[in-house]
Amino acid sequence: MIETDRLILRAFRESDREAFAAINGDPRVGAWLGGVINRAASDAMLDRINAHIQETGWGLWAAERKADARLIGFIGLSTVKAGALPIGPAIEMGWRLAPEAWGGGFATEGAQAALDWGFDHIDTSEIIAFTATTNLASQAVMRRIGLAPDPGRDFDHPRLAEDHPLRRHVVFAAKRP
Repeated sequence: MIETDRLILRAFRESDREAFAAINGDPRVGAWLGGVINRAASDAMLDRINAHIQETGWGLWAAERKADARLIGFIGLSTVKAGALPIGPAIEMGWRLAPEAWGGGFATEGAQAALDWGFDHIDTSEIIAFTATTNLASQAVMRRIGLAPDPGRDFDHPRLAEDHPLRRHVVFAAKRP
């Protein structure tokens, strides 16, 4: 578990499933993912996230807002396996928040804590993040926490159609301090 001023980053609980599915099913969230994720896919994702945390001790943690104990999404680290994407293998930082939490600094606060935790606890020389070229809000978070653009690693997401507006992705990276 990681605590920041306004967040608790922790493993997901069974009681988080409904709220997590609502976030994944929100069309505003889905607009950045190439579409919404249904309840079954959301539950399967939560199971994979928790299995990774159980296995490694780290992962995409549930982001709970301290003020009201509400699940607002996830923030954390994951593994990009070799061959899964053109940038693997890598340790990737990611976040997905409910629209109600957008613009409030939660992504920056949680991502900074996850980045610091990652370099303190994971044997890696680098942590990356990536997003669609059009996702300027996420790119701003990446810059605020000290990740730098790495244009030589930008890629077209293989799971998106060639004409999909989110296909081109930019990569940002931070080296171990």
